Amino acid sequence: MASYNKVILAGNLTRDPDLRMLPSGMAVAKFAIAVNRRYTTKEGDQRDEVTYIEIDSFGKQAETIAKYCTKGSGILVEGRLKLDQWDDKTSGEKRSRLGVVLEGFTFLGGRPGGASSEGSNQGYEENSPPRRSAAPAAPRSQPPPQSAPSIDDDVPF
Repeated sequence: MASYNKVILAGNLTRDPDLRMLPSGMAVAKFAIAVNRRYTTKEGDQRDEVTYIEIDSFGKQAETIAKYCTKGSGILVEGRLKLDQWDDKTSGEKRSRLGVVLEGFTFLGGRPGGASSEGSNQGYEENSPPRRSAAPAAPRSQPPPQSAPSIDDDVPF
């Protein structure tokens, strides 16, 4: 039977990421996010249910998250579920924790300190996450090149 292990979560960091280096030199950042679910009770009251999820990230992604994220930062994480099991040293009981191993992420929210894209953003550029630049779109007013083959010529019927 085939299986599929993928989770996508959006939430806010509950603490600053803890960045450490493995003996191999690989970076590991551990952090947790809070994911909220709002619902209405039978009586009509609004309630929030919060779930806290531990996230483990590795390599360049771990370094980037540790550099640009702090407690309260919004993040969308994509990863896989992983069950950790161990024996509690104090009580001897078996313990377990279901967490997420990060495979990809996206920063959510605005600029640090709530600065808008207009006005004062001093110091933002040197502290900002790398930006992805999109290729400039071709102007819509230009017709397609005449050398392009006609689609009708390739239709077999």
